[in-house]
Amino acid sequence: MKVLVVGSGGREHALLWKAAQSPLVEKLYAAPGNAGMAALAELVPWNGDVEALADWALAEGIDLTLVGPEAPLVEGIADAFSERGLKVFGPAQKAAMIEGSKAFAKGFMERHGIPTARYRVFTEALEALEYLEEVGVPIVVKDSGLAAGKGVTVAFDLHQAKQAVLNLLSGPEGGEVVVEEYLEGEEATVLALTDGETILPLLPSQDHKRLLDGDQGPMTGGMGAVAPYPMDPATLKRVEEEILKPLVRGLRAEGVVYRGVVYAGLMLTREGPKVLEFNARFGDPEAQAVLPLLESDLVELALKVAEGRLGGTALAWREGAAACVVLAAPGYPEAPKKGIPLHVPEPPEGVLVFHAGTRWEGGRLVSAGGRVLNVVGLGKDLEEALGRAYAFVPKVGFPGAVYRKDIGRKALRRAST
Repeated sequence: MKVLVVGSGGREHALLWKAAQSPLVEKLYAAPGNAGMAALAELVPWNGDVEALADWALAEGIDLTLVGPEAPLVEGIADAFSERGLKVFGPAQKAAMIEGSKAFAKGFMERHGIPTARYRVFTEALEALEYLEEVGVPIVVKDSGLAAGKGVTVAFDLHQAKQAVLNLLSGPEGGEVVVEEYLEGEEATVLALTDGETILPLLPSQDHKRLLDGDQGPMTGGMGAVAPYPMDPATLKRVEEEILKPLVRGLRAEGVVYRGVVYAGLMLTREGPKVLEFNARFGDPEAQAVLPLLESDLVELALKVAEGRLGGTALAWREGAAACVVLAAPGYPEAPKKGIPLHVPEPPEGVLVFHAGTRWEGGRLVSAGGRVLNVVGLGKDLEEALGRAYAFVPKVGFPGAVYRKDIGRKALRRAST
């Protein structure tokens, strides 16, 4: 089979790395890919035009396409490929609206009884500011559209909340914000494969969204992840029964068949798991921690999803744990420095390196984005996985590299209680 991976980040490098292990694969392509992905696949220049990429894939005879990022999904890349008779792992545009519009997602959850935070949607700044005065803080302000994981403000003072609203609604083109109640608890992620009927949850994981240790600093696309997150079986069952099944069933009832991976970002509250957000794709960096633990053939699974025959499939997992530490460029997330020379030595046994924002420039490997490299440690348990990842981080570090030194600390604490 000829397999195409769409995207250029660490998540896509992990997808490509996992796809390369499949005996079904004859040749791999990545559009547009990154420097690290070039060792596994032919890189396809791509400017983001989904119709043009679908035409290329048809001409090239691509048998299966795995879509990594959310933007092309929301733009309808799965529809464009399907219209040409091409198999694609990733939801159609209507299904991707669970991520493309937080306002849509919240309304959907309300209609289908999926547990989530109470909320209001605003397009007028004055109304939103009046509401903030009424409800007070702590409160959460979210950009309703795509914001690469950075459009969320958890406000503990009223001025910060109002500023977030004004930032999002004062532009000439307008906007839409979701204002949510603040939920207490610990965050976790459950990803699940679905063909629109069958749902196969993957190992629970935990992302670390904020830039700095102790969950301080600005929101980012994710600074690290661990898997499996120690979620008790009863809670995982509730996630499946109260969140994932109603999502897929509800979409089908509204005329949408969801085929791909569902990302449920959760808050584990005293009342049980509640949805913080749905995403229409693998998490980044959760994929980098979860996929190395998956023993099943990813390409075979993606084919079953695309063809609607996931029923009766069981997933196989390797023993142990994985921990991903993200190395970001100085200035991330606001203004990351690009063009920093990089040196990535061959990792030892039990360590993987996934490229995120990298490219070749004049024969040199340099940084080309905010999140630059992902170091993943594998071990018999989370402690060993973290030890291996952090031991290798200094070897791939670069001047001004920003990374968290407390990835997995919360999961370790939870596992020991």
